[in-house]
Amino acid sequence: MIKKWPLIGMFAAFFLFSCVQNSAGLKDGYYTAEAAEFDDHGWKEYVTIYVSSGKILTVEYNAFNISGFIKSWDMDYMRIMNREDGIYPNAYARLYAGQLISQQGVEGIDSITGATNSYKVFKQLAGAAIENARLGNSAIGFVTIAEAAEDVHQTGTN
Repeated sequence: MIKKWPLIGMFAAFFLFSCVQNSAGLKDGYYTAEAAEFDDHGWKEYVTIYVSSGKILTVEYNAFNISGFIKSWDMDYMRIMNREDGIYPNAYARLYAGQLISQQGVEGIDSITGATNSYKVFKQLAGAAIENARLGNSAIGFVTIAEAAEDVHQTGTN
C-alpha cells in the first residue's frame, strides 16, 4: 500500500511555497503608470502591465495626446521616424514590452538604437507599474519623467 501522507505533505509544502513566493512578489491584476505631464510634442506616455500568478504576462507601451489620439496610430510620425532613425513607435514599443516580459523587471532591458528617449521613459514607467504590482495598488501611477533626452521628431497630429 502506498503511503499517502508523504505525498500530501509534499503538495502542501509546494502550495505554501507558491503562496509565499507570490505574496512577496507581484500581485495579480492590471497596473498602469503614465507620465505626469504631456511632453513638449503633446504626448503622454504610459505603460500597462497585466500580472497573473505573480508574473508579468502582457505589456502595453504607448502614448496619447490631449484629444486621446494614440501615438502608434500616427502614420506620418512612424514614416518620419522610420526614415530618419530606422525604428518607429509600433516596433520599439513591442520590443521593449517583450524584453520586460522576458526579464520580468526593468533590469537588463536593452536600449534600441533610434529610440533612446523612449527607452528612458519606458524604464521609468515600467518600474512604477511594477512597484504598484508589488503593492497591489491598481490606481494609475503618475510619474514625473526625469532626464529624458529631447525628442527631435514632430508630427502634425499633436
